[in-house]
Amino acid sequence: MFSGVVIGAMHQLVELLLYPVLAALMLAMLLTLWELGMMLAERFYILPAYRRSQPQRFGQYASRRLERSDLLTRSGPILGLMGTLIPLGPGLTALGNGNIDILATALTVAFDTTVMGLLIGLLAYVISRVRRRWYEQLWQQLTEQSEHEAG
Repeated sequence: MFSGVVIGAMHQLVELLLYPVLAALMLAMLLTLWELGMMLAERFYILPAYRRSQPQRFGQYASRRLERSDLLTRSGPILGLMGTLIPLGPGLTALGNGNIDILATALTVAFDTTVMGLLIGLLAYVISRVRRRWYEQLWQQLTEQSEHEAG
């Protein structure tokens, strides 16, 4: 009896997580698109400005930007997997009851969240890799510039 209550409570809790996971997945997609736009702005405006006028603040800036895109790289697929697994429980229950419509809806949500989570992870990974390369190049230039000025 106790195990049935615990399993039922856990099932209810997991079902309640679906909409927050979907909202977090949509937010992560918006943030990923924002980071993509920021990456383009960095290439043409922000990094040249750091090169010219504020090299001492560049380390802080780079760390913050990389942290954000690295977080999206990891959280997108995790949210996608959660969005995949959560609707499968009710979908399998619907299959057992012969309700194919609910199963089809659950599978559609599962596949859509998987694809979205993987897309977020892929885009954020590319953003992180490109940024790292740009930041390392700029850091090397700033280091060489400061050594040249000091020597």
